[in-house]
Amino acid sequence: MPDTPDPDAGVAGPTEWVTGPPVGVGPWSVEHPDEPVPDDEHLDPELLADGDTRNVVDAYRYWKREAIVADIDTRRHPLHVAIENFAHDANIGTVVRTANAFAVAAVHIVGRRRWNRRGAMVTDRYQHLMHHETVGDLIDWAREEGLAVVAVDNTPGSRPLETVELPRECVLLFGQEGPGVSDDAQRQADMTVSIAQFGSTRSINAGVAAGIAMHAWVRQHADLDQAW
Repeated sequence: MPDTPDPDAGVAGPTEWVTGPPVGVGPWSVEHPDEPVPDDEHLDPELLADGDTRNVVDAYRYWKREAIVADIDTRRHPLHVAIENFAHDANIGTVVRTANAFAVAAVHIVGRRRWNRRGAMVTDRYQHLMHHETVGDLIDWAREEGLAVVAVDNTPGSRPLETVELPRECVLLFGQEGPGVSDDAQRQADMTVSIAQFGSTRSINAGVAAGIAMHAWVRQHADLDQAW
């Protein structure tokens, strides 16, 4: 079973990692000078007063964080993503950010609890995260939830991601940069899929591979009419 929620999940951090012009909108009174300030439980009074420069879609401007999470929860996909973190993998932030973009049900960190959040670009505040000490713990959790476990790695016997039918309710499991999916994870997974490569490199960056695999699932199972 997963541990208790990550204690760092709500730790204050930078609102944005913006290097270009500011994004978002200014105070409501500036953006809508002829309209009264709305009194809506979804909206954050501080954001209405000061402006909203968060990296969120326009539909969520001025919304409270918890209201955004609750809204996404109504339409999250039955897709989970897990990544092994036995050596402080630096790609986890990228995986979390991409999982948020695809409304993944949860991201599961296997191994070390702590990870570098910078790459998540604050999206971890809107994405459910779970922690498992071992691969076995993750597999047990997935079995109890009725989820197939699909390892993603270029190993002998893997099936091409480009042609395989991914289970709709599943966990996509990724290894850390370098060694890839651990032997233990591959033994216990229901299937292993690989991403077609045509160049000289042995493997694709773990964060990139996760994005490719998640998008493959989206193409097969998501309702594209619901995309922003």
